Amino acid sequence: MVARAHTVAFEGVQARPVEVQCAVTPGVPAFSIVGLPDKAVSEARDRVRTALTSLAIALPSKRITINLAPADLPKEGSHFDLPIALGLLAALDILPKDAIAQTVALGELSLDGDLLPVVGALPAAMAAAEEDRTLICPRASGPEAAWVEACTVIGAGNLLEIVRHFSGASVLEPALPGEVTGGAAARDLRDVKGQERAKRALEIAAAGRHHLMMVGPPGSGKSMLAARLPGVLPPLTPIEALETSMIHSIAGLLTDGGISRTRPFREPHHTASMAALIGGGRGAKPGEISLAHNGVLFMDEFPEYPRTVLETLRQPIETGEVVVARANAHIRYPSRFLLVAAANPCKCGYLTDPAQACSRAPNCGEDYLGRISGPLMDRFDLRLEVPPVAFSDLDLPASGDSSAQVAERVAAARGIQIARFAEHDSLRTNADAEGQVLEEVATPDPQGRDLLTRAAERFDLTARGYHRVLRVARTIADLDHSAEVRRDHVAEALSYRLLSAKES
Repeated sequence: MVARAHTVAFEGVQARPVEVQCAVTPGVPAFSIVGLPDKAVSEARDRVRTALTSLAIALPSKRITINLAPADLPKEGSHFDLPIALGLLAALDILPKDAIAQTVALGELSLDGDLLPVVGALPAAMAAAEEDRTLICPRASGPEAAWVEACTVIGAGNLLEIVRHFSGASVLEPALPGEVTGGAAARDLRDVKGQERAKRALEIAAAGRHHLMMVGPPGSGKSMLAARLPGVLPPLTPIEALETSMIHSIAGLLTDGGISRTRPFREPHHTASMAALIGGGRGAKPGEISLAHNGVLFMDEFPEYPRTVLETLRQPIETGEVVVARANAHIRYPSRFLLVAAANPCKCGYLTDPAQACSRAPNCGEDYLGRISGPLMDRFDLRLEVPPVAFSDLDLPASGDSSAQVAERVAAARGIQIARFAEHDSLRTNADAEGQVLEEVATPDPQGRDLLTRAAERFDLTARGYHRVLRVARTIADLDHSAEVRRDHVAEALSYRLLSAKES
């Protein structure tokens, strides 16, 4: 008779159901695992055999066959250890077959029977909830999985505890959700001396999720400004927190089962590979753009990234998702992030400083920023120069609004947008609006339309650039609590857009 247990195989953030079929039949003694297992899954037979031996359970001298169905779905990871062990114990009539068949299990077994934490407990719990099954997992993974209220999660420290649980000798209590983590303390915008225009651009970017490009000499405060962006962003909504945590769960970044309401801030180095940034590698893991989902992706020294890596950003910026294509699978990861890029004006960094500019100016700057293609630059809603701060300004007291004050205005603008797009599931901020929806919400008054039309003709704005100006103007109007997009809103939006015309 075949005993059945259940687990999952991960395709991106999706947990695909897998049935673990175990048969113990007469024949030459053997222990085989079939169904497209990878090396880690194939090695499970040795870990399971030794773990059962530690419980004084000897496998019979028969043929043991484990089939992972569907057989054409690749199985990767060590989390198949526990469901294989439970299926085998059910086949040996040590555990009740019906009870095991009503569970989804995942966990890695050590040789002494202890259960080690694995990645993906949160999406596995969601898959178990959809099938109305109980999730059995390592105790360390229980608080993470318990965030799915529709699923009963049982966390165990070792295989013996699970055996005693199903036999009724010592029933395990359901796991409780982990703590909501607050993240690191946010840095305050008041720490930045001067740069009032850059602070304003940062506020607009946060309010409407507009991509931002900052160009300035070394030491002008570009990285300092970007590091303070998370402090003015509103906390993640429950839906956003779940989306982000699903990705971080697959990547193994959740600690102690805690889910953070703070928006992620990722800052990859400019030597990062395409797989590290976009996703891929072994197991097609999520890249930095997906780990920054619903948060900020800060790319310093933007022109220093390889050209091929930068060009891969174009589609995710537009669609809000990335497809990691492999020969046997196409895996989708969400990647709706706020991109903040920083660059020096030239290779030496002092193109705009007559006292320090190199002899190759202005060709030095054109060659350096020319590494950023026109189509990619066109996707930045806000572009601004960040001038150096005078030494005399560093001794002045802090000026401008604090991060808390800016965050209040950003939260109010985001609230307006949530109400505006309440009937559109795929729209959350002004940066997401397009087509007929954009025309309905962002069409300026006659004076504003006239200004935008003349600017588009004068500076040869692309259709994408034209619409991005409209989106930014709508956000500026929201910050101004204006139901109508006026001429002054359009003028400010254009002032952040036409920097590229001067640079190119």
